[in-house]
Amino acid sequence: MSVSEPTSETRGFAATVQGLRRLLPPRLRGDAPVVPVVRLSGVIGAVTPLRPGMSLAGVARILDRAFGMRGAKAVAIIINSPGGSPVQSHQIHQRIRQLASEKKLPVFMFVEDVAASGGYMIACAGDEIFCDPSSIVGSIGVVGGSFGFQGLIEKIGIERRLYTSGKNKAMLDPFLPENPDDVARLKSLQYEIHTMFIDLVKRCRGAKLRGDEDELFSGAYWTGQRSIDLGLSDAIGDLRSVLRARFGDKVKMPVVAQPRGLLSGLLGRRGAGMTLAGLGDAASTAPEELMSALEARAIWARFGF
Repeated sequence: MSVSEPTSETRGFAATVQGLRRLLPPRLRGDAPVVPVVRLSGVIGAVTPLRPGMSLAGVARILDRAFGMRGAKAVAIIINSPGGSPVQSHQIHQRIRQLASEKKLPVFMFVEDVAASGGYMIACAGDEIFCDPSSIVGSIGVVGGSFGFQGLIEKIGIERRLYTSGKNKAMLDPFLPENPDDVARLKSLQYEIHTMFIDLVKRCRGAKLRGDEDELFSGAYWTGQRSIDLGLSDAIGDLRSVLRARFGDKVKMPVVAQPRGLLSGLLGRRGAGMTLAGLGDAASTAPEELMSALEARAIWARFGF
């Protein structure tokens, strides 16, 4: 059987197709593996009107875009969070695992400064967890806190008046003396959430976990290298190095970010004066914004940031 030589028309058509392919974005050409990158950062679930924390509603769209990207070979997620709401942490974890299963894509997690508490819960959605030697990883526990002001209001002559229907409606009111029954009820709730967290880590990390459970699940946290020794992380590695080693030097790593319209841009500049490094122009912010910033700062400060 003889094979005919390509005609000039065929060669011209092929050259035209190649020329058109070069006009496409690299991730759409199909000549290199693609691994979309998503960044999840900040306190989880601490929400005020102008300073939203991380939530499923806030990240669902970018997760859908990343897992739905044409030609994707995997999805890489950069996590940098000290934790926060257990509900939002769990929902984000669940959504990542659901999308990974539906699209049949592996998920690589990369810890930056910290993946602690709810941040680590999200990290457990990865098939593999990479970190820096100095990353902070772990804090598998539940924490809650409040203040007691009853002595202060008595000192300055303020009378507390509280009207409720339901004997537990005023539980843990900061202006009333602490009630041991209320504390016991709170600790019971914390125990249930902690148990769920432990079960999730065991299910996701499985036989990789090493060390005594009393230590692993005590709420303690460790450096990246120590977290590998304990099986909480898999290896030291940064995004670019790991993905190039897995998929080759030509791998494309498009960052999937939230679209920034005019309003979100203005709000972003409005909040730029308050950062984790300091409170900036805090005096000019609304009281609830100040309290939100202080609360977020306190959560980060528990891990030295």
